[in-house]
Amino acid sequence: MDKAGSTGEIIVGVDGSDASIAALQEAQLLATPLGVDVVATAFWDYPPVYEGYVVMGITGFEEAAGRILKQSVEMAFGPTQPDNVHSRLVQGHPRQGLIEASRKADMIVVGRRGHGGFGGLLLGSVTSACVAHAHCPVLVVHVPEDHSNEATEGRP
Repeated sequence: MDKAGSTGEIIVGVDGSDASIAALQEAQLLATPLGVDVVATAFWDYPPVYEGYVVMGITGFEEAAGRILKQSVEMAFGPTQPDNVHSRLVQGHPRQGLIEASRKADMIVVGRRGHGGFGGLLLGSVTSACVAHAHCPVLVVHVPEDHSNEATEGRP
């Protein structure tokens, strides 16, 4: 992938969901033959605080996001992380962060959380923003629906 200012990276938005874990796995499948790195990226931020109002006990956001990122990478690849997979924890909102990262990335990979039926046709706000505004190609990974329990519940 030969983009001016490219970092040789596929950026994956990670939030701990099954969709983001599938996105990590798909990014790795693409990155290996292309010889690029996968950067699993999680975002965190402090909640908005009104002027003059201090909320007690609003700490640990960065640590919680770091744990989710670490667990997601482990769930995607097991105990042995591939050499070309790296993790990045970023303060800020994922929409703006992924769009900004897309300026130098070769690709952005995000998961889509399907809700079945009509709702399953919709994309989440972060995914929609990336598709509409990213400066590089965006791959949206759909997680296959689990139909394993339908047979036991008498559904077709």
